[in-house]
Amino acid sequence: MPSQARASARSIACALALAWCYGGLAQAAIFTCVDAQGRRITSDRPIAACMDREQRELSPSGSVRRVIPPEPTAEERAAQDAKRKADAERDARLNEEKRRERALLSRYPNEAAHQRERVKALESVDAVEAAIHHRIEELVKQRAKLNEEMAFYAKDPAKTPPLLKRNFNDNENLVSAQQSALKQQAEERQRVSERFDAELEQLRKLWAQSAAGPTTR
Repeated sequence: MPSQARASARSIACALALAWCYGGLAQAAIFTCVDAQGRRITSDRPIAACMDREQRELSPSGSVRRVIPPEPTAEERAAQDAKRKADAERDARLNEEKRRERALLSRYPNEAAHQRERVKALESVDAVEAAIHHRIEELVKQRAKLNEEMAFYAKDPAKTPPLLKRNFNDNENLVSAQQSALKQQAEERQRVSERFDAELEQLRKLWAQSAAGPTTR
């Protein structure tokens, strides 16, 4: 046996003997490792010089109780923290998704309930569009009267009263604004329809899962 190995064996044997004498056989433990210089070190507690490498905790009989892995480096700790954060964010997303699914099923227990809600939402859009059309009709009537008044000054536009000019321009701007509002309502109708279509697709899957019984996710 090489002299270094014999010295290490004697060191461990001595440490075990001391543990027997002072710590008691049942409670004693010995920590051992090979440091960066290749030296075998033993101690009755985790060894600071070997925090960057593997250590072994031995029982008084010399068997390995556990292997203590090296302390992670700063980069490794950063990677572990990043993984924990990503895992937490993923779990939060999954929990939120499950919460939304439960709320969706509670609100729409069947397709008929969902269809009623779709009709109600589109009726709201219809009501706004009807109000806009009514306002445009009023503005068109006002425009007809304004055109008659403007025609009176057709031969000499310079004599057109400023108030009449302002009312004429205001009418034109209001009609344009109402037409823009109609375009927005058409876009809103599209958004409502797309939302209910997407919900219905998801709900059909959820209804099927509910009918099949609970599943683990």
